[in-house]
Amino acid sequence: MSVGVAILGSTGSIGCSTLQVLARQQDRFRVTALTGHSNVALLERQAAEWRPAYVGIVNGGMRDAGCGMRTGIDCLIEAATRPDVNIVVNGVVGAAGLPATLAALSAGKRVALANKETLVMAGELVVRAARDGGGEIVPVDSEHSAVLQCITGRRPTEVARLILTASGGPFRTWAPERVAQATVEEALRHPTWKMGRKITVDSATLVNKALEVIEAHFLFGLAYESVEVVVHPQSVVHAFVEFVDGSVLAQVGFPNMELPILYALTHPERVPDSGTRRFDPVAVGALTFEPIRPEIYAAYALGRAAAAAGGTTPTAFNAANEVAVELFLAGKIRFGRIARTIERVLQSYRPTGASTLEAVLAADGEARRLAREAACS
Repeated sequence: MSVGVAILGSTGSIGCSTLQVLARQQDRFRVTALTGHSNVALLERQAAEWRPAYVGIVNGGMRDAGCGMRTGIDCLIEAATRPDVNIVVNGVVGAAGLPATLAALSAGKRVALANKETLVMAGELVVRAARDGGGEIVPVDSEHSAVLQCITGRRPTEVARLILTASGGPFRTWAPERVAQATVEEALRHPTWKMGRKITVDSATLVNKALEVIEAHFLFGLAYESVEVVVHPQSVVHAFVEFVDGSVLAQVGFPNMELPILYALTHPERVPDSGTRRFDPVAVGALTFEPIRPEIYAAYALGRAAAAAGGTTPTAFNAANEVAVELFLAGKIRFGRIARTIERVLQSYRPTGASTLEAVLAADGEARRLAREAACS
């Protein structure tokens, strides 16, 4: 019998890529639930093609969304906890993906997690929900998928260090003064990956790597000082894993999200896939690695400091970044203001423990308030 899959954020980049993967794997999987954010037209087309049992749209407004769609934020949890769903692909952008992740894990589902904010905001709660509910977290991010592929079958005590790679985004070689004045169009011009707008800006600031360090801490149980990041402009090596004996394994592949999505669906097994571009070392050419330039990636250091502080500080970091990126994409602040907004929020925010959902959500709300004040002052 085929495995039921719910896709949260099916109209986004990860969601569309997941459907492309599933189109080639229809003998193994069936789409049982789809949810989108606000793109009703695309969601209607997806629903007509895949005929899922459940369709929901988060921001459908008061009008009839059509196709029998459920509307409102609750559709994420409803889709994620259906009895005909075995795997939940969480491709929702931002903090909105957290409640659905917790609900799915508590219901014993596998969560193929592309919503990195979930673990950043509430890693302790997410790990607990998986343990208590019998659910499973399998990462979709290419870097964490790479780590998982390298360590599957190994004991946790064998792993000494992780090295995640970052493309460096479009501003890797720019002068700091020029980066601060970058336009939205320039920030969205990623050199190697095609992604959604928010994650593309996060790649330009390197916030995405700070978030991934926090994710790795919770996914793989390593101390923060054992998770490092290097800039790798070619985006071919996705992660290195160093073991206690000094051996190092790396996972490599052309930059394409479909392979990590497929692995998240089938882990620990591998299945044939006709859509994967076969690796060619000659076509890749030279591979280079560089240290992070702190003068142009100030937000990365802020994220690592937030991780070390613990409690709800990572929640505040994530919330401040979401607000700042939203304002930048709307043309209301300059690119350089993103890191400055995050810094000012972390300077004024007073963290608490992150052991309850109420505490996490309160921290998220407070940090967003502070960020709007900081960004516009």
